[in-house]
Amino acid sequence: MSELIVALDVSSAAAVEQAVDALGDAVSFYKIGLELFSAEGPAVVRAVKSRGKRVFLDLKLHDIPRTVERAVKSCAALGVDLMTIHAAGGKAMIRAAKDAALGCGSPAPKILAVTLLTSLDQSDLSDLGVARTVPEQVRALGALACENGADGIVCSPMEVAAMRKLLGPDALLVTPGVRPAGAAVGDQKRVATPGQAVRDGSTHLVVGRPIMQAPDPRAAALAILDEMRNSGV
Repeated sequence: MSELIVALDVSSAAAVEQAVDALGDAVSFYKIGLELFSAEGPAVVRAVKSRGKRVFLDLKLHDIPRTVERAVKSCAALGVDLMTIHAAGGKAMIRAAKDAALGCGSPAPKILAVTLLTSLDQSDLSDLGVARTVPEQVRALGALACENGADGIVCSPMEVAAMRKLLGPDALLVTPGVRPAGAAVGDQKRVATPGQAVRDGSTHLVVGRPIMQAPDPRAAALAILDEMRNSGV
């Protein structure tokens, strides 16, 4: 069954602890992104892990291979379960990240490649000088990443079905841009409901604001989990 990852879109360790404690046993997996990690550093990862939770560290590493290799080793030492790199970093960087993860022993963090940020659409690709369509760009970078050792990719709900077909049954497909029916889209341009993402083949659904900003975050999380369970898969 697909798993729910709650994005800790907060800026302090105190807010993290409050959120994790409030959600309790309803949620076992959390995403720590760049804003939170920049504010609190490795200590916030340790705080979440100390509560028996799994961590998706979403820093989207993109640098020369040696630098990424060292960064992966540092993150693995924190006990993170999933972490991200940019597929656009190229073959050598992707391989360096995977080799570094495997070299840290078991359990090694899974390496996910970011293909295209969900805040970007076709006009943004044109601005960047990329001639491919959004689906073509996602497919090309996703295949490049998995052929060079990545365990899976981060992709929007709009690309999940195509990427599952392209990458096969074993690839992790981690899907941000998931919004329950009727929820505000915010800055995400390519979104889908939890049920649709699961039906299309997503292994992990990342949900932030619809849970974190809900009047009752635990109830909101349970409702999304219920929709995932009843997706028909």
